[in-house]
Parts: sequence; C-alpha cells; structure tokens
Amino acid sequence: MKKLVMIFALLLGVTAFANAQQQGGGGNAEERTKRMVAALGDKLKLTEDQKTKVSAIYADQWKAMQKAREEAGDDRSKMRETMMKQRKETDDKVNALLNDEQKKAYAAWKEEQRANMTNRQQGGGGNQ
Repeated sequence: MKKLVMIFALLLGVTAFANAQQQGGGGNAEERTKRMVAALGDKLKLTEDQKTKVSAIYADQWKAMQKAREEAGDDRSKMRETMMKQRKETDDKVNALLNDEQKKAYAAWKEEQRANMTNRQQGGGGNQ
C-alpha cells in the first residue's frame, strides 16, 4: 500500500510540474498572443483598438517564426537571424501604434523581459 501511495504522489507531482511548465510559456500561437496582448495591455494601458492591432501583429509574428523554424531545419544560425529580424519588425510595428508615454513603457518592459531572460539563463528562474 505504501508503494502505491508513493507512486501516486510521484505521478501527481510530475503531472503538476508538466502543467506548470506548459502554462509558463507554452501553448499555441493564439494562446501566446492573448497572453502577450494582456500583458502589454496592462503595462502600456492600450486602447481596445491598439489591443486589436497588437494582437494581429503578434499573431503574424508567431506564424512567421513557425515558418522560419520549418524553413531553417537544422541551420540554427539562419533561424536565429530570421527570428531576430522578425522581432525587430514586430517591435517597429508595435512602436508605430503607441504614443510617446506608451513607447517609454514599452521600452522599459522590453528591457525588463531581457533582464528576466538573462536571469533564467543563469539559473535564477526569472519572474513569471
């Protein structure tokens, strides 16, 4: 009986961990777009019109990045180059929609995201 309880507890722990990992950054393009627009909407105080436009921009970005992954195959440098270019284009499109105050908040948010990524890469876990 003790083994059965231990197996069940282990299975429950693994399931919870997998679920937490998936919710962290996973999901399909539509889910990621909704999370991104919600985060930016709160941080930048976007209008409904801006949210709609930003949503379309990020949806296009996810599609373009998926296509880049497929086209690049095992060529990681080509994929990285294409994705960096795509991110720059996305940033430019989002910036074009924002007023001056929102642009400052967007730049600060991007810097915060960059710092969080660096922290995660160094084993710090980041803010999520």
